[in-house]
Amino acid sequence: MRARERTGGHGRDGRAEVILPEPGRARFGAEAPSVAVVGGGIAGIAAAACLAERGVHVTLHERGESLGGRLAGWPVTLADGSAATMSRGFHAFFRQYYNLRALLRRADPGLSALVPLPDYPLRHANGLTDGFARVPRTPPWSALGFVALSPSFGWRDLAAMNPREALPLLDVRVPGVYERFDGMSAEDFLGRIDFPEAARHLAFEVFSRSFFADPRELSAAELLLMFHIYFLGSSEGLLFDVPREPFPQALWEPLEAYLRGLGTEVRTGSPVSRVGPAAGGGLAVEAEGGTGRYEGVVLSLDTDGLRHVVGGSPRLGDARWREDIGALRTAPPFLVSRLWLDRPVDGSRAGFLGTSGYDGLDNISVLDRWEGESARWAARTGGSVLELHAYAVDERAERKEVQRRMLDRMHEVYPETRDARLVDARHEWRADCPVFPVGGYRRRPGIRTPHPRVMLAGDLVRTGLPVALMERAATSGFLAANALLAGWGVRGETLRTVPRAGRSRALRALAGLAGRR
Repeated sequence: MRARERTGGHGRDGRAEVILPEPGRARFGAEAPSVAVVGGGIAGIAAAACLAERGVHVTLHERGESLGGRLAGWPVTLADGSAATMSRGFHAFFRQYYNLRALLRRADPGLSALVPLPDYPLRHANGLTDGFARVPRTPPWSALGFVALSPSFGWRDLAAMNPREALPLLDVRVPGVYERFDGMSAEDFLGRIDFPEAARHLAFEVFSRSFFADPRELSAAELLLMFHIYFLGSSEGLLFDVPREPFPQALWEPLEAYLRGLGTEVRTGSPVSRVGPAAGGGLAVEAEGGTGRYEGVVLSLDTDGLRHVVGGSPRLGDARWREDIGALRTAPPFLVSRLWLDRPVDGSRAGFLGTSGYDGLDNISVLDRWEGESARWAARTGGSVLELHAYAVDERAERKEVQRRMLDRMHEVYPETRDARLVDARHEWRADCPVFPVGGYRRRPGIRTPHPRVMLAGDLVRTGLPVALMERAATSGFLAANALLAGWGVRGETLRTVPRAGRSRALRALAGLAGRR
């Protein structure tokens, strides 16, 4: 990555930064290399698009029956005979997801597939509700405005915090934040800065549990990075967009058509089992249906998928790298329950509500408020479509009991649902998200591997940039493509990020006091 510039890009933050690729020619001529991209989630689609746009012959392997990875969807038939699309549920497309949005614009230049939600409300079981619609978006006014408006975190709470210990929040840098804070947990960091107990749900629900992890086990560095990306380092704010239709129709089918239009060979239902050096040069990729030979490979897999492919590829990488891949862990199980009810919920209910203190219920979405397919079902039947999420569920818990308990908590949060009849219910249990444990950063793999033509991508990968979650996936896919392209003398994708340090010289100097203790 070359020197950075500042730009507003497609967002509103004039301090967002541009990351320039290595210089080179615009694209390949007639003699273009071939690359296999293994994994058709966000990272794989980003890598494939970047490579194909520059003339690379791309084959995209996806083990599932459709693209999208952990945001894929699939058709189901409800008990009333209606056709519907099931998925792993709600995802927030924040405004500072510059690179993810750049990917989506390939097939949807105006991002018409996304619709904004008016607020990001957070409700605690004690009855207090916080929101961000009225909070200024530009730091430090965002923090001060939140304190002025929040019923959970007021001026007394701010004054009671340990100012010296909290100063690092004002100047988060990568990788420095990991060097300083990867050795403690998110919960321990909040205790260290005297973050008030009554308001900790704000930090956990907005930031920590977005990683599907218990805050006692999540690295504090990831928590600080999240504060920086979404609140203290960016003026894009904490409001977000959601897809107007289910993920396949809104996002992945248009992008698949875009990739095919560039000449990409998209192979779904094509799991890859082995990657390694090929006799006579290049790389052999063994997939269901045969083995192909390529000049480059991008492994854009989830944690289990990456471990499986590397474990089955004894000639790929060196011993230390392979040990680090084998040591990767996944987050605890999570539950997504989608419920089709025979009656509507109260008209005042938000399209999305974060919840805390409700016995493991993390959020409730009213899908018919914003998703077209659900809205059409609700209009036709007079019902409503709700979705419940429960993250970091105890692995020993009895799953049907957890599902029942989440239903009970929904009745507590939205009492009008108590008498509703379930037309249908679908429960998705998964445990395939990466986890970022205390002390784990040094062993987390980066974009490059020991083989100069094999790159990694995905939200589990270190990027060296202040990105997380879906934006980390998209950014890593572009970075993986850029690394291959640079080796061939072709210019890659220009990237954007939130500021890579504190927003002002004064705040950075203040934060520096904490490092000179």
